[in-house]
Amino acid sequence: MEDITVTVEQMRRSDAYTIEHLVPGRELMYRAAMGVYNSYNGWRGRRIAILAGGGNNGGDGYALAGILKKEGIDSLLIRVSDKMSDDGKYYCEAASELGVKTVPFSEESDLRSFDILVDCILGTGFSGEVRGTARCAIEAVNKSDAYVISVDIPSGMNGDTGEAHLAVRADLTVSIGFIKQGLVTEEGRKYVGSLVNTDIGIVLV
Repeated sequence: MEDITVTVEQMRRSDAYTIEHLVPGRELMYRAAMGVYNSYNGWRGRRIAILAGGGNNGGDGYALAGILKKEGIDSLLIRVSDKMSDDGKYYCEAASELGVKTVPFSEESDLRSFDILVDCILGTGFSGEVRGTARCAIEAVNKSDAYVISVDIPSGMNGDTGEAHLAVRADLTVSIGFIKQGLVTEEGRKYVGSLVNTDIGIVLV
């Protein structure tokens, strides 16, 4: 069932229902991050940076950094936004307590020294044209030679259509809960790379 495709609105509604009735959002965020960790087996011995935006997609990145650290794997957290969701702030603080280094993204940030970049900049709620710091971050990711893992959706992509003015070009996209329709469109395939889905217990409504 987790391999069926859903619209962004279906996903939003299902996520909200699950959080309200079944599983706290903080637990879902941890499950999402663990799903990303388990979807790739090349973490060890690599130079890793996680780019985290201001929404729950960024929170997944903060949670992933903590999971990696507990597994003895270092990563650098790069904040692409000063904003954080409540659950994202919880996992950011938890990662910091574990000793994960966090730095802000700037236009001078050079990502070419990393082996793996994890894209948690923008989630499925985004539509339109990317601007500001997020745009600079996506451009920097695309200029790197790193292996790029997008969490849930390549940042900048429309989750329903797969279209984008500018989006991360991922090597691997780890969809969370259910695959968004845009990920399997002809337009979306330009950005997605390999596609896997991780079931985190969201009930489809």
